[in-house]
Amino acid sequence: MNRSVLLGYQWLTGASDTLTGALLYVAPLFTLQLMGVRAVEDATPYVSYIGAFVLAVGLSGLYGAYVVACRLQPERLEVVWLLTAFSRAAVAIYVAKSVLVGALDPAWISVAAFDGFCVLVQGVGLKRNWIANAY
Repeated sequence: MNRSVLLGYQWLTGASDTLTGALLYVAPLFTLQLMGVRAVEDATPYVSYIGAFVLAVGLSGLYGAYVVACRLQPERLEVVWLLTAFSRAAVAIYVAKSVLVGALDPAWISVAAFDGFCVLVQGVGLKRNWIANAY
């Protein structure tokens, strides 16, 4: 992976999760509506709580973009990738399982797919030293 692709990936994932997390935090039902998924109104406090975690993953991603842009030690971004991959894998597995058993609306599969894709990219990238090679 070259440096510009790495920077773009970090900006895309970081910005999308930061924005989604902030919106889930302050306007959960509106945000879910934008995502095309349904939730019952009494779930609002829990969806906002989840937004705090999504926001944290997004801010971690933006920090990763900062690391790439400033050419800081590649090990910093490797840690970001490892830790955010753990969070994303947990979300992808939970959401996919919940969709399969009918506990979540099928539209939620887009969340599992996005997080699963990021886990795949980051896992392969860590294994193949994409970050160090981009510097």
